[in-house]
Formats: sequence, structure tokens, C-alpha cells
Amino acid sequence: MLCIALLLLVTAMMGCNKTLDIDSTRAVGEKNMWNKLEDARAGLFGVYALTRAALVDNDGHWLYGDVRTGEFVSPNRQDLKALASNQLNASYPTIDALSDWTRFYAIINAANIFLERIGDVKAADKRYTENYLTVDVAQVRFLRAFAYFYMVRIWGDVPFITASHDGQFENQPRESGNKILVWAQQEMLKAGADLPFVYSGNDVQQPGNYYNEDAGRWGGALATKNSAYAVLAHLAAWQGNYTDVATYAKFVEDNYSKSGINYQSTDDLTKANGFFFNKNNSQMFGFNSDWGHIDGSVTGHLEELTLAEPVVNKKVPDIYIPKDSILRIFDQPKDERFNIDTLGQPRSERYFTNINGKYPIFSKIKVIQGGVSDPTFRYFTSALIFTRIEDIVLLRAEALAVLGDVNGALNEVITIMGRRGITNIDASQDIIDLVFAERHRELLGEGHRWYDLIRYNKIKQNNPAFLKLINSQGIYWPISRKLISQNSLLTQNPFWK
Repeated sequence: MLCIALLLLVTAMMGCNKTLDIDSTRAVGEKNMWNKLEDARAGLFGVYALTRAALVDNDGHWLYGDVRTGEFVSPNRQDLKALASNQLNASYPTIDALSDWTRFYAIINAANIFLERIGDVKAADKRYTENYLTVDVAQVRFLRAFAYFYMVRIWGDVPFITASHDGQFENQPRESGNKILVWAQQEMLKAGADLPFVYSGNDVQQPGNYYNEDAGRWGGALATKNSAYAVLAHLAAWQGNYTDVATYAKFVEDNYSKSGINYQSTDDLTKANGFFFNKNNSQMFGFNSDWGHIDGSVTGHLEELTLAEPVVNKKVPDIYIPKDSILRIFDQPKDERFNIDTLGQPRSERYFTNINGKYPIFSKIKVIQGGVSDPTFRYFTSALIFTRIEDIVLLRAEALAVLGDVNGALNEVITIMGRRGITNIDASQDIIDLVFAERHRELLGEGHRWYDLIRYNKIKQNNPAFLKLINSQGIYWPISRKLISQNSLLTQNPFWK
């Protein structure tokens, strides 16, 4: 799948200097493509691969979602220091690359072409059944909608394109992000209706072996019905539509086991061959790096930023969380993820190693090739997980809290905190604060924190500085100067003019 991603990404980015700087993926063997079942599979997995490539490029998923909050500190990388202090106009290659949305439009272009041409496969190859068509189209529609949702969270308003136009793109202005989210929600609902709970597992919506592979090949690798409703819950939360959040999250809570999803023990969440290793059913929606299926990548892993001695043979991590911040975040006695004894010594090093050293190492995710922790070997195979069941339970808690169901929200939070060894919960504290504090602990390092802070401050309305950032659109990224120079119809986000 990685090879497909590289081929399609290079093809998608060649030759065009218009709005999106994309050329058609049809340039690769066009007359021989879209004729047989194998072409459908290649096109589908190409969209998945491009999505993973877009998210992990320059470690973007974690830089957008975790490092921008400022709680991760960089000892020696000036670009990350600028990012963490919201200096997103600073001239560094990493920041310039993260300001460019071209890689996301490579996903959208590939998806548009797939949706326009997949009927040709159906007409030409009798092996490509109506069920293949339905399930494949649902996945691609979902991934395209996800790409737009992901971009809207980063840039706000973005160009909106739902047709390939034969690979020839004209300059287009930005479209309202709110309008795009309404469209994305409808697309995900339509996709969710057609997606199975499980592949190659006798699901009524996907009978038989999917592309002649058994269930072990697809668990954690493909979007399911639970994936769609989980992402819908995130999308509705970003819109502030908490009634929908509660509804979508409840659907997942009622049906997660149909996809083979389980809650993770603290040990499984943090061990080298546990939840984040390669792929597994419990990865509700994410992108794996499984070398056994040619999905591995030597870049695009959180460990590249966070790990150093004594976990791997690297002197200084690119980012770390200072000890005082760790103690402030993990303030619950008996928390299995991290807590200290009365002498200030850690009882567990699941989330952090070297806590009393100069650079505490964030080692929650430490999946080294083979699922081991050999400090001399730095090929990582961790999956990028966008959402998991614990995230959705806490998202529903957030929704119930906002909607005034304090007891319902508290029960959801207790579900997660209890699984992490926290049994003495102060039910008198503000329920919104309790929910977001637990999201902070549970989802640390998974790309959620920046977006959580935005939602939290919109709900609480008690931080003037952050509210000013929201109202001035400073929560978004600037648009790449290169893109603006290529397209006179583009306007810069107001905060960054």
C-alpha cells in the first residue's frame, strides 16, 4: 500500500501549477486502468495509502494536534519551538510543508477519479459484483469526506472539489468550512449505511471473503460502519452539535463489538506489541504500518519525535513534556498510566520513562519493528490511530455534559477512569473539566489535544486569550504562500495576513 501511495502522490503532484498543484492520477496506464477487479482494489487502496501519507507527512498529525498546544517542548528544533508558540508564519521547511494542503487534494483527486470510473470496472469484469461496488464506493466516499473534515479543522475554509474535471483544475476560491462539513456529514452517513461492521466475517453487507482475503487481513485496516459513526461524532463535536455527538457515539457504544473492537487495558495500550502494533480489530479507525503487508514506512511515526535514551539510541528527543507538566496532568492517585509515590518516584513507567532525568521520555507509544523495545533498532511500526472506543466514550461524556445530563456524563467518564485504576473520583467537580481532564490523560500523544482545547474553550467561555484566538481565526493554520502565489482567488486566513 505504501508503494501505491508514493506512486499516486508523485503522479498527483506533477505538472500542474493551478490551485491545487495536482495532475490526474489517470496519467499512470490510463488505457489499461479501470478494466478489472484488480484495478478497483488498487484504486481503493491507493486512496487509503494517500490518506495515510497525508496525515504522517512531516509528522503532521501530531504536530497539528499535540505539539501546537505548547505542552510538548523541543530542546533543539527551532521549527518545533516556533510551532509550539503559534509562530506559524515562521520560515521553516516543516512549517511551510504543513501549511500546504496539496497532499490532501491528492486524496480527493484520487477519490473523485475512483468514483467516476469504478462503474467501468463493474461493466467490464463480471467478478466485480454489485456488492464490491457498493462497499468500495462507501469506503472512498467516507475517506474523501474525512479528508475534507480534516482540512477544515486545520484551515477553516478550503476549496471544495467533488469532480476530477479530467485532471484539469482551474483556480478556485475557498468555500465555507461550515458548508463543507454539512456535506461531509451527509457523505459519511451515506457511506455508513453501506459499510459493513467487519470484512470477510460473514457480515450481511459484505458476505464472503473480501478480495479473497480472510478477516485477519482486514481488521484495523479498513473503514467499517463503526469507523464512520465514530468520525461522525468527531465532526459533530467540531460543529458544536452535541445532540448528534451523543447519537453517533451511542451507536458506536452499542455496536463496537460487532467489529471485534475491545477496550484496552493499560498494559495493552502501552506495550510494544499491544494496541498500536501493526493493525488489529480494536483500531476503530486508523492507518497501520504493517511491514508484513508492504504497508511499513521508515518515517511518519510519533516515536521519531518522542523517543530517546534509554528507550532508543538517541541522545535527546525532538519533543518532551517537562516533569512539572506531567505531574499536573497526571494528578490522580493509582492512575495506571502514570503516578508517583510519596517520595516522588514513579510507580509505573507506562506513559513516561526517565521521569527524573533532564528529558522525561513520552514512551506511551513505542512500537519498534517486531513489536519489541530494542534500543539499538529504530524502525517503527506503530499505527496512526484517529479514534478508538475510549475516545468515543469520552466524546459522548462531553456531549452529555454539554446537554445537561451530568449523571450520564459521569458514568461515561467513570467507565474509562475505572479501567485505568482510578476509583476515587470526585463527583462534585465541574463535569466539563472532569471530562476534558480525562481526555487529556487518556488520549495524550494521539493528535487530539489542540482540537479538544478549542472545543473546551468554546464551551467554557472563560479564557479571554483563547477566545480571542478563536474569534480571530488564529486557531487555523496560514495557507501556504506558494499556493496563494499560484492562485489569485485564494485569500489568507485573517489572523495570518
